[in-house]
Amino acid sequence: MKLHELSPVEGSKKKSKRIGRGHGSGWGKTAGKGHKGQKARSGGSIRPGFEGGQMPLQRRVPKRGFNNIFAKNVVAVNLSALNRKFNDGDTVDAEALKAAGVVKNGFDAVKVLGNGKIDKKLNVKVSAYSKSAKAAIEAAGGKAEVI
Repeated sequence: MKLHELSPVEGSKKKSKRIGRGHGSGWGKTAGKGHKGQKARSGGSIRPGFEGGQMPLQRRVPKRGFNNIFAKNVVAVNLSALNRKFNDGDTVDAEALKAAGVVKNGFDAVKVLGNGKIDKKLNVKVSAYSKSAKAAIEAAGGKAEVI
């Protein structure tokens, strides 16, 4: 096989449809737009969801629920993440968690959950704990403070 013998797979190369290039092409004159009407005009398109003046579906269906603007954004951190990212004797707080890459910005509180095992003595200072997480931290010889 030589370079000049190579050719693309059958059907992979398709010529583009050149509209408005004469009646011999089959796409001349009205260029596939039909005769007159809004969609035949220049710039004549209707926005998505428009139903010809009928009340659109997105306005007909009832609205459900609401967005509580006073809700606190609580981020969850598992014991396994603390065990993986911190060393023995470290103090773990919101700033330390951000620096270690465990959590990102945009939260109001941090809650430690009991998923995973912890075998390091950590001084944890966050907003909330699950019962199992608090027990596991204290069992490993660390402190679990609520701030």
